[in-house]
Amino acid sequence: YEVCAAVQKQTPFIGAQYPAPLQTKEPVSASPAPPLVPPAIQMSSSTQSQGNAELSSEVEALRKQLASLQSTLQQKEAQLNTVWPYSKSYGRTSINTIIGASDAGKSMIGKTLRVGGWIKTGREAGAGAFAFLEVNDGSCFESIQVMMSKEVADQVGGLKLLTPTGTSVLVEGELTPTPEGTKQAVELKATRVLHVGECEASTYPIAKKKTSYEFLREKMHLRPRTNTIGAVARIRNALAYATHRFFQENGFLYVHTPIITASDCEGAGEMFQVTTLLGKVDEEAEAPSSAGSQVTPEKVESLKAAAAAQGEKVKSVKAAAAADKANQELAAAVKAEVAALMKAKEEAAKAEEMSSVVGGLKRLPDGKVDYKEDFFGRPAYLTVSGQLQGEYYACALSNVYTFGPTFRAEQSYTSRHLAEFWMIEPEIAFCDLEDDMVCAEDYVRFCCRFLLDNCRSDLEFIAKMVDKTAIDRLEQVASSSFKRCSYTEAIELLEKAVAGGKKFEHAVSWGIDLATEHERFLTEELFKQPVIVYDYPKEIKAFYMKLNEDGKTVAAMDVLVPKVGELIGGSQREDRYDTLKARIEATGMDAGPYEQYLDIRKYGSVPHSGFGLGFERLLLFATGLENIREVIPFPRWPGNAAC
Repeated sequence: YEVCAAVQKQTPFIGAQYPAPLQTKEPVSASPAPPLVPPAIQMSSSTQSQGNAELSSEVEALRKQLASLQSTLQQKEAQLNTVWPYSKSYGRTSINTIIGASDAGKSMIGKTLRVGGWIKTGREAGAGAFAFLEVNDGSCFESIQVMMSKEVADQVGGLKLLTPTGTSVLVEGELTPTPEGTKQAVELKATRVLHVGECEASTYPIAKKKTSYEFLREKMHLRPRTNTIGAVARIRNALAYATHRFFQENGFLYVHTPIITASDCEGAGEMFQVTTLLGKVDEEAEAPSSAGSQVTPEKVESLKAAAAAQGEKVKSVKAAAAADKANQELAAAVKAEVAALMKAKEEAAKAEEMSSVVGGLKRLPDGKVDYKEDFFGRPAYLTVSGQLQGEYYACALSNVYTFGPTFRAEQSYTSRHLAEFWMIEPEIAFCDLEDDMVCAEDYVRFCCRFLLDNCRSDLEFIAKMVDKTAIDRLEQVASSSFKRCSYTEAIELLEKAVAGGKKFEHAVSWGIDLATEHERFLTEELFKQPVIVYDYPKEIKAFYMKLNEDGKTVAAMDVLVPKVGELIGGSQREDRYDTLKARIEATGMDAGPYEQYLDIRKYGSVPHSGFGLGFERLLLFATGLENIREVIPFPRWPGNAAC
């Protein structure tokens, strides 16, 4: 407890159990920005390093002590109360509490426990006298073996009801040791079955044998029960937790940015539109008369001409009535002709309005859809990024991050693209490209170490069945610094490789957007470590990236890792109003939707940077799976939105 108290006083976050992310010390040769802090108040880096060295060592020692204490505390708490907090009505203990304990459950031998889950495999033995059930509840990769006697099983329908794969059970029994040499140290000897959820073995599609990923995508509601998808789900959960923990422990605020937006952050135009107008189209189609859609320009002109002729007739009648004011018939005729004129004008106006409806949608004179009657009164879309809104908050609260779904209406069926995916996007005030690269590197390494420390069983399965290099790759990234390389240097190295006989599908020249094959060559073959490429040509990067002094490149960076290639894309944001506005206009985009984004540069602009990481890309890197559709619970791609 004294250690905990000491850590509370000296560090802002008590939850830190893991070594602080390593800071890269390799300088970046990007075009330097002039110092904004006067030399008189700039801190000497050597003085700062000397002053922090002793404190850093002390904090590191306290972290290790705290981690040990927390680990011991968690084990003792688990032994004190084995029942899951919100399953007390069933008295259920998670399998991870038993199998995942430091002693593999040996300290619980002799206890009466209840476990509930789904049967992975079941087999009768002893000529039908008993059965072995492998029960898994998803709390960890391992299942627990339940020994079920015929007598106990007969109370709920017999062994044959319990053994089919997919059957759910809640079993009470005594935890007993297993014979020497068996895989697990303990098993549950059942004394009572409290629940059985039958599974029709003849139609259950998730067989015990290996099943293709393509088939499992057709059974998305059941695929979490497979070993691979279950392991991926736990790894995904761990990475999400590690993400929040990393940013929270480094002073970031979590900001919820909108899913519906009126702006295109990337300027790519591949966005899903959000509208209520199509519902009105269907309503009109179902209406008794939909003749409005058939009003031609000729019909409109004819009605306008009729209204004009009626106007002349009114003038004539009014003139006659004025000449003979006592004539009551002429006075009545004026009223009738005026009424006819009003009706003619109304018909012409209605026809003109109806003639603007094309395909059930009202159009502007230029033929574009009129969005005034839409829900938001303007075009709206599903977001492709929370970056713009993240910048607004960073320019008030300093360090923020978003973590949420984004969407891209790209007609792509490749193994690397999804229509719906999750993005992690930090934005940092008073941060240049160098700081941005350090943050990206620290984050990736933290996530790798977190997985290695907390998902070992799942990773071992992945290494055995999916990618034998998965654990080694995580170890390498977690323990090594990231190489820095300018875009120009990267192109020169690639051209040198081509000259030496290396074959690439995509040609190499300055100005190209690096293809995945180029990125993987740099990180897997040339440097054999993660690489950060920076200072890209402005033509291949987004409008918001800061223009370098050379006028040709922008302060952008991509983090490249083995197996995946680009994992992170980031940049220092353009903080100069005139330069940013010119960049928007140069891309041909309408500056209107970016008025607020430009305002940030007018009212207290600061240097700031950020990056974006596709969460599913991080999962591909960690697991080695080839198709991105396997690392998100419910993938969406063109033609598929099932489940």
